[in-house]
Amino acid sequence: MNLTPMEWSAVWISLKTALTAVLISLPFAIAAGYALARIRTRWKALLETIVFLPLVLPPVVTGYLLLIAVGRHGPIGSWLDAWLGWRIAFTWMAAALASAVVSFPLMVRSIRIAFQGVDRRLEMAARNLGASRLDAFFTVSFPLAARGVIAGAVLGFARALSEFGATIMVAGNVENETQTIPLAIYSLVQRPHGVQQSWRLVFLSILLACTALAVSELLEPKRDAHDDA
Repeated sequence: MNLTPMEWSAVWISLKTALTAVLISLPFAIAAGYALARIRTRWKALLETIVFLPLVLPPVVTGYLLLIAVGRHGPIGSWLDAWLGWRIAFTWMAAALASAVVSFPLMVRSIRIAFQGVDRRLEMAARNLGASRLDAFFTVSFPLAARGVIAGAVLGFARALSEFGATIMVAGNVENETQTIPLAIYSLVQRPHGVQQSWRLVFLSILLACTALAVSELLEPKRDAHDDA
């Protein structure tokens, strides 16, 4: 597949931002997935609402809220600029942040299912043998749920690759800087004969998405037949 320099740049930025998004959100997704699988409290519904809100919000709204937060005059953006000299908005890091937020609920969902499949009696046995809650998590719960965690990370990576609405709000559409594959396709179809020129990126997007879904499905913990009864 012969891609143009602009298309190669979009592919590289997409892969970079998607991988960064997964690295940013995975620790929080593991914590949230485990909490949702284990806690029993009246505040659980509120936690679920907060975690899964980006899944139902229009991505443009998510991007707008991120722009307000990390923009130069936002509470986070102004602090980073004043103390560390970092500018987040309209950089590739903003694209990674947007992808991390939007893909977070999908990661949590897979990770929660994985932890729900871990027998609590094994955790209790480790606790009775003297392991702390943290030791039991890292020696029992996490290893048994590892396949589901990886599946969630792969699914989050695929979602990050396809992110458009939040990204264009907080990162813009700057060629060779913040232009991901979806943004490049959008830019191409605005040009004369752009629909014909965009097929390579469209095909590549479908290929990456299908591969990620296949890997996620292979890693997803399988339920026994009696669990579905």
